[in-house]
Amino acid sequence: MTRQSIVKPILLAAVLATSTVGLSGCGYNNLQAQDEQVTASWSEVVNQYQRRSDLVPNLVKVVQQYADQEQEVFTQVAEARSRAGGITVTPELLNDPEAMERYAEAQGQMTGALSRLMAVSERYPELKSDALFQDLQAQLEGTENRIAVARNRYIQEVQGYNTTVRQFPTNITAKVFGLDTKPNFTVENEQAISTAPSVDFGDSKEAAK
Repeated sequence: MTRQSIVKPILLAAVLATSTVGLSGCGYNNLQAQDEQVTASWSEVVNQYQRRSDLVPNLVKVVQQYADQEQEVFTQVAEARSRAGGITVTPELLNDPEAMERYAEAQGQMTGALSRLMAVSERYPELKSDALFQDLQAQLEGTENRIAVARNRYIQEVQGYNTTVRQFPTNITAKVFGLDTKPNFTVENEQAISTAPSVDFGDSKEAAK
């Protein structure tokens, strides 16, 4: 074995070690870790919204059995569900403010439509006492709670990532590797989608709000 054949692997190892330390020191590894956390938290948001969407057909079906004349409400729910489901959720959406805005608005409209659907039950006592309806209400309430938790986690992860992207010296690393801030829920659409549909058996005036 020649001296050159021994020196080359040692030099290569030293370069790799130096590069790793350099990337870690400039915040690159931290940026990548935070980016993965944002993606993971977003996946949970999407999963919970999908869970809610999956509940809608059965919920509408049981309401129709008692309140078939409420066609306007059923149409609104169907249109809102179609609009929300028509938005293709891809990883690119996380970096597209306009796409994020459209997604948030669609989910907000779904929330509003579900609120109107749940308010229908206040006019039909037999519907309110239906066991299947009560079970679906409980499932919807639980899903709305999970949506709120998942959404809040996503907001926090994005805030943390965006702070790292903007701060010195990691802002230099972000610029070098083409990493930019990510869009988040705005104040307006966050308020809209954070108002969960009324799913309790309280006063009808409260449910209609």
